[in-house]
Amino acid sequence: MARVVVVGGGFGGMAAAARLAKLGHDVTLLEGSDRLGGALTTVERDGFAWDAGPSTTLLPAVVRDLFRKSGRPLEREVDLQPLDLVREHRFEDGTSVGLPGGSRAAQLAAFDTLGPGLGQQWVDHVASFGETWELLRKEWYERPHDADVAPRALTDLLGSRESLHKRLRRSLRDERLRLVAGHRVVMDGHELRDAPVLAGVEVYLEQRFGTWTVPGGLAALGTAMAERLALRTVAVHTGTPASDLVVRDARVVGVRTPAGDVDADVVVVAIDPRRLPTLAPYVRRTVPAMPPVVCHVGLRGPVPDLPHEVVLHGDPLLVVRTGGRAPEGDAAWTVLARGRIAEDVLTALARHGVDVRSQVVVRVDRSPRDLVEAWGGSPHGVLWQGPRTARTRLGPRTPVAGVLTAGAHATTGSGLPFAGLSAALVADLVGRA
Repeated sequence: MARVVVVGGGFGGMAAAARLAKLGHDVTLLEGSDRLGGALTTVERDGFAWDAGPSTTLLPAVVRDLFRKSGRPLEREVDLQPLDLVREHRFEDGTSVGLPGGSRAAQLAAFDTLGPGLGQQWVDHVASFGETWELLRKEWYERPHDADVAPRALTDLLGSRESLHKRLRRSLRDERLRLVAGHRVVMDGHELRDAPVLAGVEVYLEQRFGTWTVPGGLAALGTAMAERLALRTVAVHTGTPASDLVVRDARVVGVRTPAGDVDADVVVVAIDPRRLPTLAPYVRRTVPAMPPVVCHVGLRGPVPDLPHEVVLHGDPLLVVRTGGRAPEGDAAWTVLARGRIAEDVLTALARHGVDVRSQVVVRVDRSPRDLVEAWGGSPHGVLWQGPRTARTRLGPRTPVAGVLTAGAHATTGSGLPFAGLSAALVADLVGRA
């Protein structure tokens, strides 16, 4: 049995802790804030509640595998449900398209409404990522990367200089299709010119596996994970930030906190490793992908009838999520903004024809810096600074013996499934007690 200390109580840290405890290790989790969950929590104010971070997830099999291998099945804990509509996209020329999930035929029909032949153009583009995903899944996300034995196809993919911007310009002739294809990458804080082709694989995942959520808010998944840690008798210490690792003879022996050192045989770092002086030199070339500006609003009375997520393309790029909890007759929306934000986000929203400014009774604004400080790092991980950035991130192994990494900064994808896959890699590397 190893003494394992997990640093960071976001989804990646909780997933790693639960898996390692189930494998028989003595696990302690240190979280700097006063509660677990990181971005997977709820913001509450005056009877309104909003998801603090993500409101949907891809790849439900990753979450199901986590729950099954750490205790009771997911279906007995959380009601994870598929969404028929991934999101609606509205363009500056007045056209719009609803993007269905989990169906090639439905997406083909949806894009044909924008113009003849555009549906086929879209599904051909999405299909081009099928082999890319299978390669990444088998050799990158489900197996620790080893350059000495990695297949040539993966080495070529990671070393490719082709940007996602270039791929989209070549395969999609209509600007609206390019906006849809690059949307998730842009909203995660990246420039398409700096992102590799592999960053575009999520359009394939949306079409192939759909998009999923939990009625009442995805934060319920964070609550269920916290309960799973208690079931697995993980020692959880909130309000306990890690200031550095304790290393002797080139091997980790503990974690330094304001309350004293916590002994460890293995340390799993599930926060931005730049926050720990021992690891910072190894990631000095990386930059976090910052979250967007976030505005949670509680609205009184009837509001425009919008789907759960609407993307309003332009500058700034706006996203409206309508799935918050509110008192009877009211509504709880979250507005996200990227780009040149020269005015209040609700004013920008009104310019798109969605004016709810007179109905606001509660408002909670969060800047990107506010969110990073609250969560101990960006949930969007490492910023793409060129097609070869994948090799500059740290994880799951590190140069320090006994130290592994999990979570957003340890993987190349953004969101719960990729953080969950990184936790599974860590568990496989540590092994059974």
